[in-house]
Amino acid sequence: MTVENPTGPLGGHLDDDDYPAYTMGRAAEMLGTTQGFLRAIGEARLITPLRSEGGHRRYSRYQLRIAARARELVDQGTPIEAACRIIILEDQLEEAQRLNAEYRRAADSADTTAAT
Repeated sequence: MTVENPTGPLGGHLDDDDYPAYTMGRAAEMLGTTQGFLRAIGEARLITPLRSEGGHRRYSRYQLRIAARARELVDQGTPIEAACRIIILEDQLEEAQRLNAEYRRAADSADTTAAT
């Protein structure tokens, strides 16, 4: 197997965090939760699992990390809807901070260029 031409059942998706590799049952087992919990965070639109050709929900590693964070908050007593909102806001804050840092680097670069 080569990097340029991966083979196997995942077709080279082993390193892809967004590849929907996990069934609902396996995802629930990995998270130590129920399938109902996964359905609930899906209904709250925290994550949207992809569907297989047969209509079964499939989850990526990225989605499992989000679901694990939701479970952590729920285990601490946060209602599921509030936990989902908290995670969405955390994600928006992280993105805003990333963009702000990019703008600052661009501004600093422009200031350095103008000064020379």
